[in-house]
Amino acid sequence: MLRVDVLTLFPEVVTQYGATSVLGRAAERGVWELHVHDFRDATTDVHRSVDDTPYGGGAGMVLRPEPIIATIESDAGIARPVIAMTPSGRPFTQGVARELSTLDGFTLLCGRYEGFDQRILDTVVDDEISLGDFVLAGGELAALCIIEAVVRLRPGGLGNDESSVEESFAEGLLEYPQYTKPASFRGLDVPEILRSGDHARIARWRRAQALAKTLQRRPDLVTYADLGAKDQKLLAEFVVVDETRENG
Repeated sequence: MLRVDVLTLFPEVVTQYGATSVLGRAAERGVWELHVHDFRDATTDVHRSVDDTPYGGGAGMVLRPEPIIATIESDAGIARPVIAMTPSGRPFTQGVARELSTLDGFTLLCGRYEGFDQRILDTVVDDEISLGDFVLAGGELAALCIIEAVVRLRPGGLGNDESSVEESFAEGLLEYPQYTKPASFRGLDVPEILRSGDHARIARWRRAQALAKTLQRRPDLVTYADLGAKDQKLLAEFVVVDETRENG
């Protein structure tokens, strides 16, 4: 079972979402377990202070080292590695999610205000991860995104393990277009090939569509020149190759 610890000032946010939908069902199946720690509980002053003004001046408040370090050091069961959610951390990708999914557990440290006292990162943090180049009020939403991405990759995380294999980024590509009933809606028809019953050809079509979409929308993931002869042949068979080359 995967153990995930989360250190936060808003434990109810993490606990409630962790019991919902995919994560909640996966926990019931014994795929993972969540342990949430409010590091305000480790404060020693009457006001339960966790932040203070920064040395050297500047706007905002900085999270103090004592309560966070005390929380981590007081619980021998806290999972390692301890990962801080920071803007300067390594970018979170599906590859990082796969990496974390192979572990027995990990801990996510959620910041607030202007961030962490550097001594927290220097003494008890093993890694730093960033969800992207944007700013949130705190690390809770980012932590929940990471947890869900990782749990989905664990055996039994989705109930049907095949679901995670064919998703976007599973093979470094965006996912192919999906359709359901009705076969025709407002003049837009489901591609005939998907109704053909020819599963081998459908699989080839889906691969070609995933390649084409990735080349057009996320050329940072793959270029036409990177593709092998087999994939180039698929593009020539099912899509307009010149368009993918222009965007690749």
